[in-house]
Amino acid sequence: MNQNLFAAIRAAFPSDMSAVAIEAADSSTGATLKRYTWADIDVQSARVANLLASLGLPAGSRVAVQTEKSVEALMLYLGVLRAGYAFLPLNTAYQASEIEYFIGNAEPAVVVCAPKSLAWIQPIADAAKVARVYTLDDAGNGTLTDAVAMQSDRHEIAQCGADDLAAILYTSGTTGRSKGAMLSHNNLLSNALTLKDYWGWSANDVLIHALPIFHVHGLFVASHCALLSGAKMIWFSKFDPTAVIKRMPEATVFMGVPTLYVRLLANAEPARLTTEVGKNMRLFVAGSAPLLIETFNEFRERTGHTILERYGMSETCMLTSNPYDAKHGERRGGTVGFPLPQVQVRVSDDKGGTCPVGEIGGIEVKGPNVFGGYWRMPEKNKEEFTADGWFKTGDVGKFDERGYVTIVGRSKDLIISGGYNVYPAEIEGYINDMTGVAESAVVGVPHPDFGEAVVAVVVCKAGAVVEGDAVATTLKGQIANFKVPKRVFVVNDLPRNAMGKVQKNLLRQEHAKLFV
Repeated sequence: MNQNLFAAIRAAFPSDMSAVAIEAADSSTGATLKRYTWADIDVQSARVANLLASLGLPAGSRVAVQTEKSVEALMLYLGVLRAGYAFLPLNTAYQASEIEYFIGNAEPAVVVCAPKSLAWIQPIADAAKVARVYTLDDAGNGTLTDAVAMQSDRHEIAQCGADDLAAILYTSGTTGRSKGAMLSHNNLLSNALTLKDYWGWSANDVLIHALPIFHVHGLFVASHCALLSGAKMIWFSKFDPTAVIKRMPEATVFMGVPTLYVRLLANAEPARLTTEVGKNMRLFVAGSAPLLIETFNEFRERTGHTILERYGMSETCMLTSNPYDAKHGERRGGTVGFPLPQVQVRVSDDKGGTCPVGEIGGIEVKGPNVFGGYWRMPEKNKEEFTADGWFKTGDVGKFDERGYVTIVGRSKDLIISGGYNVYPAEIEGYINDMTGVAESAVVGVPHPDFGEAVVAVVVCKAGAVVEGDAVATTLKGQIANFKVPKRVFVVNDLPRNAMGKVQKNLLRQEHAKLFV
């Protein structure tokens, strides 16, 4: 039996191949720009696969892609899978030095980039002896499209084993060199089928796809669930709250990072988020970064829908989820729910023992979705996996008495001040509850006496005034003194990456010399 992920995706296509699979929408107005049928996906992915096959690439070759989001970029991904090669998506924000590292490390046989980037990517590719470089723009045009158009529209799906490499996703590298997580066909398929079932997907669903596709959330979670269900997608190349709200009455599912939900709630007339707008929706999913409880509550009050928060990472896809079906429990804000079917989650202390309920420790996971290791980093694989085969996520969290998982933070974000462990998420929770505070980030910076000092960075709500000293004073009445920030800064915005995660490494760098 062919274990190629694309074989499963293709088998899920509806019998009526002329039905619309994807509607490309104008990112500003929401108007439909172009419709793609299931037959179009089949034909285009076949042509991409045939183009790659014509290049005579070695088995297991990597195809690196840094392009703007388009339906054609999704077709490229499917074609790479279909041909049996490994897909390497790269964040569109990466610059020359970063791309040089990724291409040098992964040694792709093919690179696809935006036309505007060709002038600086081509020399990097040449130096790395990349066989072919193609271009693809946000409208789906470029040298790749021209080359693909010349190929046959018939292709026999390449035979792949369950453990064959399907994709490499590089981690952000905030704590050192970026690591390439190797994901197999079975890693991706097992997780997608679990989510399809757990979240109640069917061919009647319509997904608003407004996420980037260089990341697990947009490329794997959202796209795979829709494709494996035979469900239609309304495809936005960029997120605009007005445009998304205009198309929401036609949809049933939306997936977003917390920032997108904040922007949806903030959008004013004539495209305001209301109960009426979302009356046909059945599921809103949030992930990739923590969702503020305030956003969680306001969204429920405004729309009547409770956002489903889940937890995953590049190395594992999805690990936990709040329940979709009420019979399995309620969706609880501030938690990421229960371990998914087939996924094992445990919380371990520093000595490798299992933490009791309510006690904070390192989150470790096991399951068919967990990656096989980091590309060409055997020493890292030894570090990141336990002796009994569990992957150490680097996240810190706990189980509550009902079995819900709460993420407290990253282990690298742990602050040790004066010998005491300080978990930033705890302090952020208290600060975020204060009047006038929109959000906060807490980091540790070098300190001559304490080793590390706690520093808080706070963003005010529109029109509100918050004083840093007042925040610290309030905290003194709420938490132990060693947890109280030594300094509190009030800023306009927190630095974020493309998926909305706060870049605490930048805050640590900014304030590194505050006390030394």
